[in-house]
Amino acid sequence: MATIFQERIQQKQMTATSTMRALVFRGPNQIGIEHVPIPKAGPGEAVIRVTLTTICGTDLHILRGEYPVKTGLIIGHEPVGIIHELGVGLSGYKVGDRVLVGAITPCGQCNYCLSGDWSQCGGPIGGWKFGNTINGAQAEYLLVPNAQANLAKIPDDLRDEQVILLADIASTGISAAESADLQIGDSVAIFAQGPIGLCATAGVKLKGASLIIAVESDAVRAQMAKRMGADVVLNFKEIDVIAEVKRLTDGKGVDVAIEALGTQGTFENALRALRAGGTLSSLGVYSGKLSVPLEPFAAGLGDHKIITTLCPGGKERMRRLMELVRHGRLDLTLLLTHTFPLDRITEAYKLFGERREGVIKVAIKP
Repeated sequence: MATIFQERIQQKQMTATSTMRALVFRGPNQIGIEHVPIPKAGPGEAVIRVTLTTICGTDLHILRGEYPVKTGLIIGHEPVGIIHELGVGLSGYKVGDRVLVGAITPCGQCNYCLSGDWSQCGGPIGGWKFGNTINGAQAEYLLVPNAQANLAKIPDDLRDEQVILLADIASTGISAAESADLQIGDSVAIFAQGPIGLCATAGVKLKGASLIIAVESDAVRAQMAKRMGADVVLNFKEIDVIAEVKRLTDGKGVDVAIEALGTQGTFENALRALRAGGTLSSLGVYSGKLSVPLEPFAAGLGDHKIITTLCPGGKERMRRLMELVRHGRLDLTLLLTHTFPLDRITEAYKLFGERREGVIKVAIKP
C-alpha cells in the first residue's frame, strides 16, 4: 500500500514539473487557463520562462473569431523571459540569459528573409507564428523557433517593463513612419490612438515629422497622444476632422496618413486627409470587406501610395529598439496601465476589450 501511495505522489510531482499554465483558445469567445506540457527545445530552438507578456488588440480579434486560428492554440505574441532550455546548434546564449523575443520570428534563411521581407518569412504573414500558427506567449513557458535569429539579450540596465512593448506594438507603430519613408519636416495624421496608434505617434516624432495630428475621441488616449508627441489631437465626434486637417496644412492635406485601427471609416478618412502624392501607411488589422472610395483616391490618378506593414521582428530589430530605450529616446512604460497575474488573464481580457478604467495596455505576469 505504501509503495502505491509513493508512486502516486511521484506521479503528481512529475506532472507538476512537466506541465505549465497557459491561456488556451477553444473557439470564439472561449478562452481559459489550462495545464499543458512544458515545451521541449529541438535543434535550433529555445524555451524561455516567460516573466512578462501582454494582451494585444490582435488577440481580441482572435478571441472574437475575427481572425481565425486553430482550436487548442495558446495565444499571445509579446514575450520577455529567461532562457530555460537551449536546443543544439545555438551559440552565444546560455541558460539564465534574459531575452526579448519579437512577435515576428523570421528564420533568416528563406527567400523572403534573404530579400529583406522578414515579416513575410516563408510566405504571406508567415513571420507571425506565436499565437497564430504555433503556441504563443500567454503561458509560463514559450518555445522560440529559429532562436539564433530571434533571441535578443536584454541589457542589465533595462527592466522587463521597459522593453516588453518593443516586441510588437512599438516595432509595428514605429514601422508606419519607416514604411512610408517619412521625411524630416513632413506633416502626419494618425487615425486612432490605441496602443499601436500611440506608438505610431512616438515613431513619427522620432523620424522628424514637423506637424503631428492625432485623431482620437477617448480623453485618456487623447492625453496620452500628447505625451507621445502629438501637436494636435482632434476628436472626430466634435469636429470635422478632414476639414481641420486641411486647414492645418494650408488646404493641401498631410504628407503621410497612418491608419491604426483597421476599420472602413478610419481607412477612408486617412485617404481623405492625404495631399496629392501622399502616402497612406496602414497598420490596422481589417476584418470583412474593405473598399477604396473613388473621390479621395482621385479615381486612381492621385499619385497616392498605400503601404501596409506587418510588425518587423528578429533580434537585430529588437536590439535597435532597446537602444532607443537605453538612451532615453523612447519610453513606453506609461502605456502599461494595468498588470494582472496569469491566473486572472480572462478578467484582464474583459477589461481590455471593454476599454474600462482608462486601460491602454495590460501586462501579464506568469
